[in-house]
Amino acid sequence: MTGGPYEGDAGISRAALYETVEARDLHSWLEPWLPEAPALVLDVGAGSGRDAAWFADAGHEVVAVEPSATMLSEARRRHPQSTISWIRDSLPALERVYRQAFAFDLVLLSAVWMHVDPGHRQRAFRKLIGLLKPGGRLAITFPRGPVDRARGQHPARIGEIEGLARHHGAFLAFQDRDADRLGRTGLEWVRLLVRLPDDGTGALPLLRHVILNDAKSSTYKLGLLRAIARASDGALGMAVPADRDVGIPLGLVALNWLRLYKPLVDGGFPQLPHNRGPDGLGFAGEGWRRIADLTPPELRVGALLSGERAAGFHSALAAVAKTIATMPATFITWPGSNAPIFRATRSRAGKAPGRILIDRDYLARFGELRVPLHLWRALSRYSCWIEPAVTAEWVRLMDGYAGRQGRSLDRVDLARAMTWSDPSRDVRTSRDRAIELAGQGSLYCVWSGRRLREAHFDIDHCIPWAAWPCDDLWNLLPSARAINNDKRDRLPSAEALAASRDRILEWWETAYARRPDTRDRFLVEASSSLPLFGDPDQTIEVLFDGLGARRQSLVTDQRVDEWMPKR
Repeated sequence: MTGGPYEGDAGISRAALYETVEARDLHSWLEPWLPEAPALVLDVGAGSGRDAAWFADAGHEVVAVEPSATMLSEARRRHPQSTISWIRDSLPALERVYRQAFAFDLVLLSAVWMHVDPGHRQRAFRKLIGLLKPGGRLAITFPRGPVDRARGQHPARIGEIEGLARHHGAFLAFQDRDADRLGRTGLEWVRLLVRLPDDGTGALPLLRHVILNDAKSSTYKLGLLRAIARASDGALGMAVPADRDVGIPLGLVALNWLRLYKPLVDGGFPQLPHNRGPDGLGFAGEGWRRIADLTPPELRVGALLSGERAAGFHSALAAVAKTIATMPATFITWPGSNAPIFRATRSRAGKAPGRILIDRDYLARFGELRVPLHLWRALSRYSCWIEPAVTAEWVRLMDGYAGRQGRSLDRVDLARAMTWSDPSRDVRTSRDRAIELAGQGSLYCVWSGRRLREAHFDIDHCIPWAAWPCDDLWNLLPSARAINNDKRDRLPSAEALAASRDRILEWWETAYARRPDTRDRFLVEASSSLPLFGDPDQTIEVLFDGLGARRQSLVTDQRVDEWMPKR
């Protein structure tokens, strides 16, 4: 499915034709199946943007995908709603959509399926189903009657969709037929609604099995699950999705492992049944001891290490990567099988550089871990359930190990050690930049455009700390104090973000990107935590699109309250 004949003047004419039909009339059959707003809707083959605009006007967040550059440009022009994200992408791969790691309540293919080559349809359907939340809906319409080969059409059948749904754990919930709304004779349209049962991917039962039932001779399996979950929550930009799985740097997983285990090992909490101390752990060797003075929050993406600290960190990370690959990644297997669920490939990381910037390139030197796509999405979406379950089982294992060793654990110290150590709200770098700009008379509130004075501004977390603890530089914006007090723990609405776009970009440029002392950190943090479609080193605007994608996922997945500046 490509842009095909819908480029240039032909695309503009086709868009105008589509707009002669009202979306509400055309898709009235969908209304009983529409999720409650605000939901996340994917419109594949969005054409003129007519249907995307209808969903947006109903209060939904929309991702509109169109392969034709002409149609996409025309759709943007006709329907400038800020709650629509426009992406040039196509079936069967939907590569750019998958990079966002979104889960959709509804996916619409209106007059699209017949353009998908029959040889690609199984893959296309698998991709579409993989984008749905448990309980999500896939709406498909296609013509019943002669196909237009000149326009790249192929025959389509209800039985084909029904069979594909059945093989992917879904079912056909509704079907009917409708007359052609453009008055073409001998043509009618098939309308189908496919449903995915709750947890139809099998990810949650599989995770429950690993967490609660799988045999464990150490805490390593739980450590790996939690390290991957942390990656899925905070490092989307490092993930490279494929048809069936997601590749992430093994060094990233090792980094998260290091942060999780360091307070536990340093605190003497047992990770094995027998009391062999840190020396009994394959990863807590010489390198571990050489970074004893580093705290977990200092071991983060974007951090810069040099000298002895760099050498010790490199050695410790290599030891952790080896432990992960040879132990939990090997022994977490599919139920009833010896086949590993997670596939680890180690690489020789080489000698420790004298200076280490912890970024994707560095972490990828240690190898790659491939995570099944449905597990990656489940870990990302359901972390509020999964991580407490992992933590509780981890504590239970340590309690059992301590009991065998004839000792008890301090519950307060254990709870502190088990808490993921996000950096405290550290806005010093951003505040220093803001004070400097205020002294020059060039500091402005990103939300109102008002000039700010040195003593009368706040540093606002654009994505609120309560929704997603993140002190990355891109997330810290100057705001008038009264506006920040009004916003509090709410997420900026799509309209608020769109209205502030130019001021946010200007702040990012002047405060961080143009300064040698912060440029690397700024770009590394943004590239790691935001889903991006381009190189921010070439154009900073791709970061704003990534911020919009993160906002959409929080609105639809976590139902975070939205905020709009008062007029």
